[in-house]
Amino acid sequence: MTELGRILIADDEQTFLDSTADLLRQSGYECACAPDAQTAVEMMKKQDYDLLIADIKMPGNDDLELIRAMPRIAEDMPVILVTAYPSLKSAIESVQLPVVAYLTKPVEFDQLLAQVRASIDHHRVGRAVRGLRERLQDWRRDLAGIEESLSTVPGPGSSASIDAFLDLTFRNMAGALSDMNHLTKALTTQHVGQEVCHLVNCPKLNTLTSALVETIRVLEKTKTAFKSKELGDLRKRLENLVAGVRE
Repeated sequence: MTELGRILIADDEQTFLDSTADLLRQSGYECACAPDAQTAVEMMKKQDYDLLIADIKMPGNDDLELIRAMPRIAEDMPVILVTAYPSLKSAIESVQLPVVAYLTKPVEFDQLLAQVRASIDHHRVGRAVRGLRERLQDWRRDLAGIEESLSTVPGPGSSASIDAFLDLTFRNMAGALSDMNHLTKALTTQHVGQEVCHLVNCPKLNTLTSALVETIRVLEKTKTAFKSKELGDLRKRLENLVAGVRE
């Protein structure tokens, strides 16, 4: 993934295709071009993109077929529609599709650039939230596994396997904490919409704080069962993190 974003532009008007791609590249984006809907579909199946800019009146998209297929081709990827032939019908239909903007040609580049920035930022934060939620679900399963291992009477040679399990589990937790750190930085440094903020229940971040507190509780249980300086240090770092979130 490029730093600013990777964009696919689909348009059968070569002048618009080339000039728009050049301007976006000069602004720091990576751009790929497709002359029709079918080529765009094939490209999206081979490569991940952060945004699709698509013309309405191009081969394969006269009835917005490409846009209707987007949930199957590239789920959650935002689309900016551009057209030299705006109509009430296409405008109304676009509202019901994954379209974030409907622009008429000739397109003002500053307006397009603003929409591109907002769309990619929104998409990336949303994707980060979904990824973090999946991490937290795995995290909770790991915590349940730790508690189960602590409730089992240890047998000969079980200590090494439990240590290995704990090491892997806490590595996964560290990854989740890293993801959460990146996400909270993104939310505080970008002007994201309230609906994105709501996904993580900010500003309190109650769900994430609860998961951290639960982790600390389990680490406290392991304190007497496993004499580990690393686990003790991890528990202290988590306690500091929770204190910071609650401030």
